[in-house]
Amino acid sequence: MNPYILATLLFGMGLGTTITFASSHWLLAWMGLEMNTLAIIPLMAQHHHPRAVEATTKYFLTQATAAATLLFASVTNAWLTGQWEIQQITHPLPSIMITLALALKIGLAPLHAWLPEVLQGLDLTTGLILSTWQKLAPFALILQLQPSSSTLLIILGLTSTLIGGWGGLNQTQLRKILAYSSIAHLGWMILVLQFSPSITLLTLLTYFIMTFSTFLVFKLNESTNINTLATSWAKAPALTALMPLILLSLGGLPPLTGFMPKWLILQELTKQGLAPTATLAALSALLSLYFYLRLSYAMTLTISPNNLTGSTPWRLPSTQLTYPLATSTAMTICLLPLTPAISALLTS
Repeated sequence: MNPYILATLLFGMGLGTTITFASSHWLLAWMGLEMNTLAIIPLMAQHHHPRAVEATTKYFLTQATAAATLLFASVTNAWLTGQWEIQQITHPLPSIMITLALALKIGLAPLHAWLPEVLQGLDLTTGLILSTWQKLAPFALILQLQPSSSTLLIILGLTSTLIGGWGGLNQTQLRKILAYSSIAHLGWMILVLQFSPSITLLTLLTYFIMTFSTFLVFKLNESTNINTLATSWAKAPALTALMPLILLSLGGLPPLTGFMPKWLILQELTKQGLAPTATLAALSALLSLYFYLRLSYAMTLTISPNNLTGSTPWRLPSTQLTYPLATSTAMTICLLPLTPAISALLTS
């Protein structure tokens, strides 16, 4: 892709997200979301492969449906209450419609079916943008909503954690596994959203760091399915040794960074008297942990039948930039001891 076009599209994505962040009016927020969607579509279809075009079409139709529902709900709210302010959604009907529209935008279950299919059709770089940056603008709106129904958010959150765990169990494609991982993590965020927005933000931040590391490792190894992971020891031996820690951090095992948000969320849910919900969420994390362990096993404990030429790539200089990967990997593995400081920073 032409660098000028790429720069324009990335600027459009950044501007769309910034407009949504800064807006207090529903129409302006909707415009920011639309700019975001329209800027990423050429990036998704840039390879002109039938699978990429199919994924782009699915993404466009899904986002257009969500945007239309969002606009309809905000107009309905203005008609019923005379308010266009984002924080003035007082009527239950537009509130529920907006929550569901934003859930469709980010891929919360049961409105998740588009996400694995779309992510599977993209290259890893665009998939990373879709899994991280594209979640920011809708999340900014979800955080500003005062939901009229707390039950709806709990149902969306629990369904997402369960489907995110179950859906990834029988997958062999890495991008689909990462899509279900995304659904499960979003479920955890939505569960605690109404009780502690600061913990939701912390979970979103740690999810971004861990997902960034995972996508970059797969990109470095040029891996798109489980079978190709077995050759990674020949390409980056040190990274192959660290990768199980990154994956187990995504699964939420102590003493890794991924344990921190899950620990705080379970603590907050128990404080709110939702022990059964917390128990179900914790059990659903075991489902996700299973497929992270599968990936760890395939990557580090199996060796593909390589010939001599296949075992030499690690000696060749890599052309890919590895500083961001080194930083994010260190953060993915080592941030747990900073939990009290981070919690104090977010709640102050």
